[in-house]
Amino acid sequence: MSNKDKIIVALDFESCDKALELVESLDGYANFFKIGLGLIGRGGLELACELKKRGLYIFLDLKLFDISNTIKNAVKGLCEAKFDFLTVQGDPQVIKAAVEGRGTSITKILAVTFLTSLNRRDLDQNLIIPGEIQTLVCNRAEKAILAGADGVIASPQELSIIRENPLCMKKIIVTPGIRQTNSAVDDQKRVATPYDALRMGASHLVIGRPIYQAKDPVAAYEEIKMQILNN
Repeated sequence: MSNKDKIIVALDFESCDKALELVESLDGYANFFKIGLGLIGRGGLELACELKKRGLYIFLDLKLFDISNTIKNAVKGLCEAKFDFLTVQGDPQVIKAAVEGRGTSITKILAVTFLTSLNRRDLDQNLIIPGEIQTLVCNRAEKAILAGADGVIASPQELSIIRENPLCMKKIIVTPGIRQTNSAVDDQKRVATPYDALRMGASHLVIGRPIYQAKDPVAAYEEIKMQILNN
């Protein structure tokens, strides 16, 4: 895998026009993009299909959660477009249904452990069992892999412990919450620099605001890529 493929640019915009503008400004530089729920109601799925037809890699971040039959049918339909990554919630029954729906498609099913915007206090409010968040994430990642997931979404703070798990050593780990040194963390609570996240075991980095909020997105992208050249 090249360093270029490790950076997934998050298209977290309020319109597809703005998202497409960023994609085109990064033409020849970035080739992997994330489209999430924020754009789905504004033509995001159509944009994802269009970008895929252009030969770009697409991470469809929908964090699907529903009864098994619905998940199976939804994933089966989405996989017709041959997206590269698709997220579902990390509950074993959801993952099993997603894997069944995926069939022989190339789409990788990735399980969400806990959102990087959450900390232990948030988990308490959500009635999640007591315990260190790193331990709970690792346990959730293990159950996801056993259920058939190709990998997980995990914050930088849990990367090392997940990679130490024999079941997860060779699996995909996509890591959001990436910020450059001295950058604002915004609504993220468990963050790391690009270099440190890869050093700790991330397969791919999801990076949005540090790129699209920069005065020069291409320069910001290239600066991040230079930071990870040694990984």
